[in-house]
Amino acid sequence: MIQVCLNGSRGAGDGASVPLSPGAMAESAARAVAAGAAEVHVHPKTPCGSDTLSPRVVAAVLEAIRGAVDVPVGVTTGAWAEPDPRRRVERVRAWTVLPDLASVNWHEPGAEEVASALLERGVGVEAGVWSGTDGARRFLASPLAPRVTRVLAEVTDRDPVTAPETARALLAALDAGGGAVGVPVLLHGEEEGAWPVLRLAVRRGMATRVGLEDTLLLPGGRPARSNAALVAAACALRDASRP
Repeated sequence: MIQVCLNGSRGAGDGASVPLSPGAMAESAARAVAAGAAEVHVHPKTPCGSDTLSPRVVAAVLEAIRGAVDVPVGVTTGAWAEPDPRRRVERVRAWTVLPDLASVNWHEPGAEEVASALLERGVGVEAGVWSGTDGARRFLASPLAPRVTRVLAEVTDRDPVTAPETARALLAALDAGGGAVGVPVLLHGEEEGAWPVLRLAVRRGMATRVGLEDTLLLPGGRPARSNAALVAAACALRDASRP
């Protein structure tokens, strides 16, 4: 399974191809799904381009994307979008339109409370476990771990040479807890480490993701013109690895 991550925390300065408005996100999602993406992950944005958990904005983004695609759609709950953990929970509980999934970074303060609020509302949780943090330890010790939809294993090592080894170490840390307590793992990297980690995920037959949130470049180093181009490249790598 390849998930497309449409925009992340990027803004207008990262290029015109990064979708920032609900309409642009919907169009980008439709093209990425047509290119082979099976899920969509998106960061709803304020008119100024900042990530937000605002119920009004989340609703507008989800309605726009769901009008363009018929696949699961997930959003972020990253602390940068709402630094106050209590306020983050309040935002989730105030959502009027619910995503299929929401990512919760387990190393962030308030992760357990945010995940609980999402589960109470019937939203699937992607447990964000980042390399270079104590996220794996915290997640494996959490009573909520068996209830999440998947682990989103994020390799923050951007060195294309060392990122795959960092990924292996992160997966080993999760396996030490019993295979991430029996839930699936989606493995991905970022920036220069994105494609080396994606190749590792493909070789292992794991779910992965790609999109302008994670990288602005195609495998050969050329700038990506769209999320669809990145998804098409990822699908080509996946298909080439099959017997």
